[in-house]
Amino acid sequence: MFYAIGLGLADEKDVSVKGLEIIKRAERVYLEAYTAVLLVEKEVLEAYYGREVIIADREMVESSSDEILEGADKVDIAFLVVGDPFSATTHTDFIIRAREKNIQTRILPNASILTGVGCTGLSLYNFGQTVSMVFFTDNWKPASYYDRVKENVALGLHTLVLLDIKVKEPNLESLARGRIVYEPPRFMTVAQCAQQMIETEEEKGEGICSKDRLAVGVARVGADDQEIVAGTLEQLAEADLGKPLHSLVLIGKRMHDMEKDYVREYAVDKKVFDDIFARDYHQS
Repeated sequence: MFYAIGLGLADEKDVSVKGLEIIKRAERVYLEAYTAVLLVEKEVLEAYYGREVIIADREMVESSSDEILEGADKVDIAFLVVGDPFSATTHTDFIIRAREKNIQTRILPNASILTGVGCTGLSLYNFGQTVSMVFFTDNWKPASYYDRVKENVALGLHTLVLLDIKVKEPNLESLARGRIVYEPPRFMTVAQCAQQMIETEEEKGEGICSKDRLAVGVARVGADDQEIVAGTLEQLAEADLGKPLHSLVLIGKRMHDMEKDYVREYAVDKKVFDDIFARDYHQS
């Protein structure tokens, strides 16, 4: 059996009891380590699970799936995913590959940022399409996310923005010379995301991500040192929420008064928050 096991959001103890039982008996245990990362090191997981954990990076998952699935028709293989197994399409594809090999599969769900973002007090019923924000470069500033946000804005819905992470990314200059050298890991911050959204708005000029739009930034959701901050995109572009992982929510204009009261406690400046809510968001 091939098991895709959600680990939750924070640390080694977020795994379900059922998932832990499978991990302890599995022939091999893999940890997918590029669509998201846990807030603890591999060694901490191994100590808690009492098992060796094999890191499955992007190259292994996309190019060596046969190696991971080998023997899964005869023994149990555990594939650990940060958050929930189906939060990323990569894992859906992996299950399809297993089925094509007539390997039985089972999914063990867990909390992901898609549900964990409810810690902001924003109703999950009021979220629209989730979008991803990648690191801009001097000559590459993709804005495809903007149209999805625009659709959410038209419906008054909140937008969860997932922020870029770069883990085991090859240095392009070295690669061009025939050498593989990996860049240090990079994790986008709420401040970087907010600044890039404002930058896109300056190009588009449609008022979708203007600097006075209200948003909420979150960091390390589910961990003991979880951080939440609310304010305008301009204010969040100056916010420091500490170490990764970060996410951002652009607040939709159908925001309910109860949502507003909850989020307001995290506001950088409560008066500014109240004034903008009364002007642009309040529902009569």
